[in-house]
Amino acid sequence: MDLQNNRGTEARFEAYAAKLAAGLGHADRVRPFHDYCVGLLSAEGRKSVEPLAALTAPERTSAQHQSLLTFVAESPWSDDIMLAEVRKQVLHAITRKEPIQAFIIDDTSYPKKGKHSVGVTRQYCGERGKQDNCQVAVSLSVATHQGSLPVAYQLYLPQDWADDAARRAKAGVPAEIEFRTKPEIALAQLRAALSAGLSAALALADAAYGNDGKFRAGITAAGLLYSVGVFSSLLVWRPGEEPPPQEQGGRRPRRKAGETRPEPVQVKTLAKQLPADAWQTISWREGSNTVLTSRFARQRVRPAPQAARGGELAAEEWLLIEWPEGEAEPTRYWLSTLPADISFERLVDLTKLRWRIERDYQELKQEVGLDHYEGRGWRGFHHHASICIAAYGFLISEMETIPPSAGSQTWYGRRSGVPAGYRPGGAAAAHAAPHAKLDRDPAPALGADPGSYTAAVSLLRPNPAAARCAD
Repeated sequence: MDLQNNRGTEARFEAYAAKLAAGLGHADRVRPFHDYCVGLLSAEGRKSVEPLAALTAPERTSAQHQSLLTFVAESPWSDDIMLAEVRKQVLHAITRKEPIQAFIIDDTSYPKKGKHSVGVTRQYCGERGKQDNCQVAVSLSVATHQGSLPVAYQLYLPQDWADDAARRAKAGVPAEIEFRTKPEIALAQLRAALSAGLSAALALADAAYGNDGKFRAGITAAGLLYSVGVFSSLLVWRPGEEPPPQEQGGRRPRRKAGETRPEPVQVKTLAKQLPADAWQTISWREGSNTVLTSRFARQRVRPAPQAARGGELAAEEWLLIEWPEGEAEPTRYWLSTLPADISFERLVDLTKLRWRIERDYQELKQEVGLDHYEGRGWRGFHHHASICIAAYGFLISEMETIPPSAGSQTWYGRRSGVPAGYRPGGAAAAHAAPHAKLDRDPAPALGADPGSYTAAVSLLRPNPAAARCAD
């Protein structure tokens, strides 16, 4: 891309940043916000506050460091207002070809060595695939087949933190924040998104959420359909079977001599008993090197845990099962309230759209440093995430300006380059491992798709040979 086009990218960024900055509440916050975004989009390597300050103001790094640190860790601007403006500016880029198809619920983890960062405790760490010392944040993204965007993001506050007044006060946890499970946080995010006017869409989640009957019921109560992962041990009633009528008080009538009654079965058991012709090979999207294809079966079932609630029989829904060729047993299971007459291919396609959240987290961490924040407080944790999502939103909106054949580009911004040999604190830290969790499709490699985010990022990386000193 020539210099004029690079200047076009810079001009679009300046306009985008100005619109977002209008919601910061004070003019003194505009410049730090702008520079923080520039740093996230331009810096290579560690993207904590110190290296961002060195990149954006190398001639006055100490003062810039304090300015950025105050802005991200202390300034009382609203994350909700920021994310709402990002939605307003970016959703058009992913909804040009189709409306929002899905809400994707998920969480991401941040391994920590110490115990003082807000919300850190020993818990399941998806980043490492085991119990470990970490923070966990719950997010909600909206998705189409063309792209996705996080629209809500909140730290999960474990019970031991929620009950510890001293630690809460030191970390600046707001008084209104109480202990809530991750599914409860996710449902609140869904309800808030609908109240904010986002279109109703299919809710997608992995088995850590979908196996929770209350969570599924909460999605239904919000007026949404879902297609969510469940564990292989989940009990369901086989097609055409249901529990016997209950007596008053919720008790089952006594079994008569010689009487056989249907019993619920684990979805794994049901899957293994299906005949060979129940399985179909279905493709759902282009992967990095080939079309993604696997074997699936589907059955209409009733979830057993919900069947006895209040004596009300659970409605039938789809059980979708994946059993890839060469595997000893099925690998994934989903429950879905998508219509009974939906095509098999469409059911798989929509259910598998959850891969988009993997791309979100991969890009947010590797390209804009979502997991590089080193502060310990509640406000700074969420402010950093909001600015990362804002920077990511610009990359999403910029993708459509990049032709598939675009090579590495640079942004000739009006700022100094980093002094030769400068090594900010934290620069030696290893990059976090790619986001990992059970029951997930692997995210595509960065740059695998035409017009990828990586190409957009390269437009914003400073070119030392062409950089010009500010003022």
